[in-house]
Amino acid sequence: MQLKTVLRTLRPSFLVLTPVCVFLGLSTALATQSSIDYFLGAVVLIGAMAAHISVNTLNEYHDFKSGLDLTTERTSFSGGSGALPEHPELAEWVLIIGLVFLAVTVVIGIYLVMERGVQILPIGIVGVVLVVTYTQWLNRYPFLCLIAPGLGFGVLMIAGTYVILTGGHSPLPWLVSLVPFFLINNLLLLNQYPDIEADAGVGRKTFPIAFGLRTSNYVYTLFMTAAYALILLYIVRGYIPGLGIIALIPAVLSLFAWIGAINFASNIGDYPQYLGANVAAAILTPLLLGVSILYG
Repeated sequence: MQLKTVLRTLRPSFLVLTPVCVFLGLSTALATQSSIDYFLGAVVLIGAMAAHISVNTLNEYHDFKSGLDLTTERTSFSGGSGALPEHPELAEWVLIIGLVFLAVTVVIGIYLVMERGVQILPIGIVGVVLVVTYTQWLNRYPFLCLIAPGLGFGVLMIAGTYVILTGGHSPLPWLVSLVPFFLINNLLLLNQYPDIEADAGVGRKTFPIAFGLRTSNYVYTLFMTAAYALILLYIVRGYIPGLGIIALIPAVLSLFAWIGAINFASNIGDYPQYLGANVAAAILTPLLLGVSILYG
């Protein structure tokens, strides 16, 4: 029972996002360079997974300690796992797990810097800062909170994977990373709608709290449009193959989630199919984009 509870705090259903983003970075590396060090690729994936687990468990711990877990209404996609309110005696273990995985992330980062040089150091430093500060600090600054998820999982993870695998730089991974940047920001943005009152009660100032749901819906619309418009632009300009058109398929899911946000606002948590569609779009779009770059 204790192991099952601790595993819930890792939020395993969300961890799939990490290998998808690493895969997209790998696809850009393979598209621009034939010789790839796959051992380093495996190390990158382990480090990225460690960072994701760390941010999830530290978030669970801090949400429990702040009292947020006791006031939020949980859904399948928002409000935390609910594991620690059920087993508060495991809180310190979850903190230790979060710190251990953070240490693993840092050690792997140091190893990669030794292998590939200081060119990847800025990406690594920003990534670690995001992990450490997300729950306790970034959630109090609406614009930083808005873009932090897409910056970490989209831009840093994809571009970082490319630099580590190739040892060089190219515009392609940075351009491609903007697509998941916008969609992953939308993933977290919509998941904050059901938690507005609870988050505000513990001093958070997420974008929906600071600017309201109407403005948040405008931002969701802008990010969604930008993500899929960029895919079309990249195809037209020849940055990605024509097969990249398949990455537009999940736009249907984003539109469905957008309809839910418009119609149900803060009550969207009562209709988890909209939150689920939003999560699916953020995962499937970079996955299909990576496939199109790899095989197109």
